[in-house]
Amino acid sequence: MTRPAWDEYFMDIAQVVASRSTCLRRQVGAVIVKGKRLLSTGYNGAPQGLMHCEETGCLRDKQGVPSGQRHELCRGTHAEQNAIVQAALYGVAIDGATLYCTHQPCSGCSKMIINAGIKRVVFRYAYPDTLAEELLKESGIECLCNK
Repeated sequence: MTRPAWDEYFMDIAQVVASRSTCLRRQVGAVIVKGKRLLSTGYNGAPQGLMHCEETGCLRDKQGVPSGQRHELCRGTHAEQNAIVQAALYGVAIDGATLYCTHQPCSGCSKMIINAGIKRVVFRYAYPDTLAEELLKESGIECLCNK
């Protein structure tokens, strides 16, 4: 039996978390890990208590917004944001942690990742946001694409 490497293991968990997403465009999952321990999870979808895009329709599709642009025109909260908020809500320290995400973070999420003290980001799929790449590089956060 071959055991998966840690990055593969946590990336697979992020993929399962993504299955909870209610986004009509892209299902994204994120997990935050420190010391090989899973601290928090998040997937993209409407804030708690609000109707999901599967019920209301996608605002971005209705307005013809291309992928990677105008993130503010969306009902959903991104997976990375939800994972960071869940950690804060329950008092879980994530400074120095690794964030595993099915998709490369956008610029908004990248700013939150930097300010949360996350030191490493591992993702599976690229996302068209060059500002996000520049911000993470400038901050010194290690980024790795793990397919």
